[in-house]
Amino acid sequence: MMNGRRQRLAILGSTGSIGVSTLDVVSRHPEKIEIVGLSAWRRMDELAAQCLRYQPRVAVVPTQEQADTLRRALNGGAPRTEIWTGPDSLETLASDPGVDSVMAAIVGAAGLRPCMAAARTGKRLLLANKEALVVGGSVFMDAVRTGGATLLPIDSEHSAIFQCLPEDRADWPARIDHIVLTASGGPFRTRDPATLGNVTPDEACAHPNWVMGRKISVDSATMMNKALEVIEARWLFDLTPDQIRVVIHPQSIIHSMVVCTDASVLAQLGTPDMRVPIAYGLSFPQRIESGAGHLDFMGLGPLTFEEADSRRFPGLQLAFDALRGPDGASVVLNAANEEAVAAFLDGTIAFTAIHSVNMKAIDSMIGRLGPVGTVDELLAIDEQSRAVARAAIKEFAR
Repeated sequence: MMNGRRQRLAILGSTGSIGVSTLDVVSRHPEKIEIVGLSAWRRMDELAAQCLRYQPRVAVVPTQEQADTLRRALNGGAPRTEIWTGPDSLETLASDPGVDSVMAAIVGAAGLRPCMAAARTGKRLLLANKEALVVGGSVFMDAVRTGGATLLPIDSEHSAIFQCLPEDRADWPARIDHIVLTASGGPFRTRDPATLGNVTPDEACAHPNWVMGRKISVDSATMMNKALEVIEARWLFDLTPDQIRVVIHPQSIIHSMVVCTDASVLAQLGTPDMRVPIAYGLSFPQRIESGAGHLDFMGLGPLTFEEADSRRFPGLQLAFDALRGPDGASVVLNAANEEAVAAFLDGTIAFTAIHSVNMKAIDSMIGRLGPVGTVDELLAIDEQSRAVARAAIKEFAR
């Protein structure tokens, strides 16, 4: 509850896996949370079903054609729902005075501007869009501070770190020696690296533990998801690259750990269910029921840990290199990876070429980078990097 009334929530990306899980948690607490805004890039039928059930004040879609499709699907069943179109509408919704909290679940750099809008206007920002930090970096964190926003990580790993730390951020530097981000290893953890060139999109998207969208599933298979999480953690917790470590934990029970200055280790455990960090973000600093199952400790079996294999997951090192590189290096890495993953999913390049495209883009762009201080400058680097990546994709095309 906020000031004696329900929390007013907007979900950016409501038809994706995070959006659907968020709505599942909200549906368990209708007395605490009200859905006031939804958005989707596609899947208008699913968005219509959500609008009919939750009756939001606003639904945002990319184009007028999709707005017409949504309006026909609603067929008058959501009379109070206004349909807004275009990317500017996402920023308008994220900064709306009638919105208390924003679930940022849009995949990719497209989520940066609405996240900035929410930060600048002091919202409770539930950040499932890691690219806002990977691309935005210090510019984004400055907006959070100056706007007085409450930034709550939703990635399971960063939520785990957050839950292990005190509420007062001023206490963090004295407590943290380093953090350990756990990674499942994805579907190819034990596969011979020499065979990865033959991987199909369906194989890459078959994650052993988590149910996710196709792009993030491919990122998990290449470990680029963990690479981006390293960059995200640097900004969320104000760490140096040397204070961030990654370990393979195939069972996905320990979601991440804080190694304290006194050598104590604090860990957050739970079932691999995104409703847990979502529920924590929605209720912070309290807790509410998430719908996830409880751990059965007697049935768990061994919890194991392995070193990340740089031959199988060569992209992980790119994150540390980007953090130690010039301003904008993380923007290049993210943009190239988005283009490369899309090319792999549509069959243009092989799975192993994703890393090749990323490396080519970084090599081409690194000499062009300099100080960055605005969102427009960041997005200009993003645009240039995508053009370089698309050229590299043509070189590596099947």
